[in-house]
Amino acid sequence: MSDDGGDPRERRPAGPAPERTGPRGRGLGKPTGTVFRCAVCGQRQSSAQLGLESVCEKCGTDLHSCTHCAHFDSSAPNECRRPVTERVAGKAKRNRCALFEPKAAQELSAQGSQGGSQGSSSGRPSDARAAFDALFKKL
Repeated sequence: MSDDGGDPRERRPAGPAPERTGPRGRGLGKPTGTVFRCAVCGQRQSSAQLGLESVCEKCGTDLHSCTHCAHFDSSAPNECRRPVTERVAGKAKRNRCALFEPKAAQELSAQGSQGGSQGSSSGRPSDARAAFDALFKKL
């Protein structure tokens, strides 16, 4: 065999990799907020008023259930990350589990994406035609 291909490790430039500055990744460094959403329809819910009898405002699903809990894990024993004495059969139905915690998620807050100083320069036109025209807008 000929050795004209060489080792791919030898083609790399010598020296350390260039250092990146600032936050990396999608949305990193932007203001975030903690929200609780329905696992069925995605409707934003108020976790402060979440009780045993709470239901989703949009689809009517029980919110005090295993599928809406932060400890729910289908691969864990009894499908819960916490030690439970007995398995709850209906994971989507209302239950009286004392370990229930609403499954909260971090998402970009409304203040950061629509702040008063930014105006309508959020980068997302409201309709498709405006988005198309923005592509070919002369600067």
